[in-house]
Amino acid sequence: MGLFSRTPPRPPAGAVVDEMVEKPPLGLWADGFGRLSTRSLQALIVLGAATLLFIGLRSVTVVTIPVLLALIFACAFAPAMRWMRNRGVPSVLATLITLLAVVIILGGVGWLIVWAVRDQWNDLYAQGEEGFQKLLAWVQELPFAPTDEQLEGARNAVVDFVTSAQFGSGALAGVSAVGNFLAGAVLLVTVLYFFLKDGPRMWEFLLRPFEGESYARGKRVGERTVSTFGSYLRGTALVALVDAVGIGIGLVILQVPLALPLVVLTFVLSFIPIVGAVLAGIIAALVALVALGPVQALIVVGVIVLVQQLESNILQPFLMGRTMRLNAFVVLIALAAGTVLGGILGAILAVPLTAAAWGVVQVWDGPDTPARWARRKRPEGDARDTLPNRVAQRSLDRPKAERAAQPKGA
Repeated sequence: MGLFSRTPPRPPAGAVVDEMVEKPPLGLWADGFGRLSTRSLQALIVLGAATLLFIGLRSVTVVTIPVLLALIFACAFAPAMRWMRNRGVPSVLATLITLLAVVIILGGVGWLIVWAVRDQWNDLYAQGEEGFQKLLAWVQELPFAPTDEQLEGARNAVVDFVTSAQFGSGALAGVSAVGNFLAGAVLLVTVLYFFLKDGPRMWEFLLRPFEGESYARGKRVGERTVSTFGSYLRGTALVALVDAVGIGIGLVILQVPLALPLVVLTFVLSFIPIVGAVLAGIIAALVALVALGPVQALIVVGVIVLVQQLESNILQPFLMGRTMRLNAFVVLIALAAGTVLGGILGAILAVPLTAAAWGVVQVWDGPDTPARWARRKRPEGDARDTLPNRVAQRSLDRPKAERAAQPKGA
């Protein structure tokens, strides 16, 4: 009986032969490749549905953007509403007081921006452009400097993008569409009134079809979303104010011209995480370079870096806490996607939406229990957790264990 014999070999003597049960043949979708195909098809269906939903929402941005902004504002002022209701203030009166406060704050910020920038915008733009030209002249003196053609091409590309229809549809066209802006503002105030007054009851109405664990999960999702949106807006506004005041004090001490428009610009751009503060700092440094020289410009850069380090390492973690623990890489990807899809407004809303989605994942299976796929299963991100370090730690722990195992008095 050779290796290629068709006759099966006999079992050895004394061996127990299991009863051979004929297994049904695997189906077309039951093997590994079939399961992969099924999952891929499901992913494509979900992606297609999400794409259609996004296209539909984007076609009615005059409605979706005010509703989303109203939801974020309502979450930010939810603690104030709760405080007034707990002290017996009627719901309608508490809603009107909060709504009036929101309108006054937004109107005051808008008026401050227009008043500070309107008369000095041309000077700010001219000095920023002159500072950029000086910076290019300095770069051209470096041994690895790019050629004039490369610099001109890069500058033309930026100008073409800013004046293109794509950029204009996301940023400039939205500013010039006064009719849509007024309609959106009226809708925002109206929807905000109902969110402030009946927000918890609206969410309870949406949770009526669910019971048991599904209902508890819906409650956790709502609470975490409100907490994330509210913490983000309150924390970002306070951080932007601190950045603007701190950098403004430095600009005034250094006697940098156009300090007030630069402070307002810093406040506004601080609502775009990471990128906004960097852009505002670059503009301030360019203005200082033109007006005062390179030494003062470097001092301005140092002041901006110091303020941002204090903000990111002390103020922001204290204000936002656990609700905004997003990796910087995730924030940058969210900003890029939001800018491409929605322009400046998309960049502002991308981070809170991402943080809210991640917050929902973190409470999916319990108050402190993330969804199964997002649970931490092994140490991550610890540079000390390497094989050589673990071996060295064991060699240090072994003598301690041996000494502990010795009898006392030995």
